[in-house]
Amino acid sequence: MSQTTAAIRVVESVLREFGTGIAVLTSFQREGVVIVDMVQKAASGTPVLTIDTGRLPPATFEMIRSIEQRYGIAVERIQPDPAEVASMVESQGLDLFRDSYAQRVLCCQVRKVRPLARRLNGVGAFFAGLRRSQSESRGEIEIVDRSSTPVKINPLADWSMADVLRYTADNNLPEHPLYAAGYTSIGCDPCTRAVSPGEDERAGRWWWETDEEKECGLHFSPEGKVERKVDVLLREILERASV
Repeated sequence: MSQTTAAIRVVESVLREFGTGIAVLTSFQREGVVIVDMVQKAASGTPVLTIDTGRLPPATFEMIRSIEQRYGIAVERIQPDPAEVASMVESQGLDLFRDSYAQRVLCCQVRKVRPLARRLNGVGAFFAGLRRSQSESRGEIEIVDRSSTPVKINPLADWSMADVLRYTADNNLPEHPLYAAGYTSIGCDPCTRAVSPGEDERAGRWWWETDEEKECGLHFSPEGKVERKVDVLLREILERASV
């Protein structure tokens, strides 16, 4: 069985199981576009979601328009809570992610993790474009991850980059403009760069971080609960935002 056939069977099986309680989550990198294509062919009109952090590169919005026109859909843009963003920027600065690992994680929590969790509340499952060969941290991802809530579906988990490129070419799929500029992984504009030959696919993400900077440290909440530095920062941000 080919990789494409196996992935399509996963998509069709999951769609049968979850019906309308499913969505595609993508940042419109090649893998995500492959997933969108497979899902829309199997179940036209399945919701396609993306996280609009407020710091995306303009080229990503070009991709959104291309996808909407090709499949006749409206991509849903998940946005962070404006009060939480304002509180974070006021206390930590717009580019806080450069200052420490904890502050970078805080920015991701406010702009990505929290808004996504709110949107996926009540959703049964969602498709993602993760592959095991993308990085060491993704080496053990499951095709159907039922330990996740919602269930996380990675139809391309065991695909290689060559598999992705082949499907993209065979189906004449649109490609994110930043690939032509040397990018291999695309996220927020200030947190992503092009990579050099031989670098890991995700080397262009948060490239300034070192192992030493990734130590958050432990702190204690007013109730005596052990917290990471990012937990302390997030609690302060949410308290300010609620005033």
